[in-house]
Amino acid sequence: MSLPEAGDISSIPFTNDEDVRAGLMEWDPEADIAAGRECLAYGAAALMRIPTRLRISWDGDDVLRIETDSGTQTRLFRFDADDVDPGPPSLQGFSTARWWTPPGGRGGFGGGGRGGRGGRGGPPEPTAGGSLEVITSNLSGGYLRKNGVPYSEEARVTEYYHRTEETYGNTYLIVTTVVEDPTYLTGPFVTSTHFERLGDTDNGWNPTPCSVY
Repeated sequence: MSLPEAGDISSIPFTNDEDVRAGLMEWDPEADIAAGRECLAYGAAALMRIPTRLRISWDGDDVLRIETDSGTQTRLFRFDADDVDPGPPSLQGFSTARWWTPPGGRGGFGGGGRGGRGGRGGPPEPTAGGSLEVITSNLSGGYLRKNGVPYSEEARVTEYYHRTEETYGNTYLIVTTVVEDPTYLTGPFVTSTHFERLGDTDNGWNPTPCSVY
């Protein structure tokens, strides 16, 4: 994959504000590096689109933990967040989760784990198949792509995690992401990303820092 050119907003329902669009052409990756902004494309609104491996595990009884090796990011999906202080806005924001079965849906999310490895604990999983719905807010803003296309602190991210049933020895995790942002988007920005389940060992797990390029 290559870095998209500055100003490339193809497939993104980006604002029609001419001044904001013109500003995209002035994005300077070297300026981001100098200012320590290498992780702006690794926030919750874009992280799952970056080529990466995932580790999925339970963090206690009601928090699902997802780690990425690209950018070394950690996301926490809380099933019971009523009494949890979201804290200050951050790249990964504050995420709440619930099991969700679409009409006519089949195939459960399962237990998660490293590269899709089975996990333990946590709230009951759907008994008739379904997906995991995650809603994230309290974001600090960032980039939708590694070319400076921004999303704001007002952004809201809704994701659906769906694990396919095993076919020919392969199992996939399909992540559908919907980003809504009244500041920079004229409508929902929808993407879909597939992850293949890997073995518990020799799976290429290689934590690396955020990179502008």
